[in-house]
Amino acid sequence: MKIAIYSRGIENNQLQDIGQLIEHLINKGVQPVFYQDFFNQFYSSIKLKGQYSTFNSYEELDSSIDCLISLGGDGTLLDTVTLVRDSGIPVLGINYGRLGFLANIGKEEIHAVIDAIAERKYVIDKRTLIHLESNMPLFGKTPYALNEFTIHKKDISPMIKIHTYLNGAFLNTYWADGLIVSTPTGSTGYSLSCNGPVLFPESSCFVITPVAPHNLNIRPIIVPDNTIVSFEVEGRTDGFLCTLDSRRELVNKDIQIAVKKEGFDINLIRMNENNFLQTLRDKLSWGLDKRN
Repeated sequence: MKIAIYSRGIENNQLQDIGQLIEHLINKGVQPVFYQDFFNQFYSSIKLKGQYSTFNSYEELDSSIDCLISLGGDGTLLDTVTLVRDSGIPVLGINYGRLGFLANIGKEEIHAVIDAIAERKYVIDKRTLIHLESNMPLFGKTPYALNEFTIHKKDISPMIKIHTYLNGAFLNTYWADGLIVSTPTGSTGYSLSCNGPVLFPESSCFVITPVAPHNLNIRPIIVPDNTIVSFEVEGRTDGFLCTLDSRRELVNKDIQIAVKKEGFDINLIRMNENNFLQTLRDKLSWGLDKRN
């Protein structure tokens, strides 16, 4: 079995945990495949035994990789979406960050989780992606996101006007700092902080949520994920920001952009005992009441 391991970076106080993880993988007969930048940070501090290799890009993750482990927070796991792409390689998030909503496996659970992966005792959650189309190239070969697509004004520039259409039919003009189109997975992220609803991951829909709208009667709206959502943007500046998860590009306001459901899914690994409702309660304090 081969397992790829990705991380943005590690702290010195995490070296022991990383070493124990690698040792346990090798003891279970797993051949680790490390992301090269991550490997460079620890190879002189951790003594490696057994076979291992490294990778730098999507092209080096072939069908021999059984899964990819993300070490970090939710942002780190979102990075892996651009690494696995449409390969179908399942992703497991181990939380070395803060909240860990997507990467919800704690460090104290690592050994039990590795045992379960080696024995293939886990559940695959298929997560919808959102795809960006435009009349000029944006975001290279990865114009998609797991959490959300956003349009946002630049820095301290005035609010922008975002004319929004569903399958070509006019929906609304948002006078706001920005607009979020979120997947069900992303409904617990940026959209939630802007008063968007929480969706179950298997919901077949998107959430359109305004950011700081200058209207009292504007609210988030849920649309089917077979809808093409297109935009025209007006503003006092020449451009605005487009983001896909944590990636962003500055674009001219004359650009034509639209989003729709991506043609493939991302596979997230979940342990049998973990579920979405439990994560809501544990991570977002859903239903917390001192009377309960």
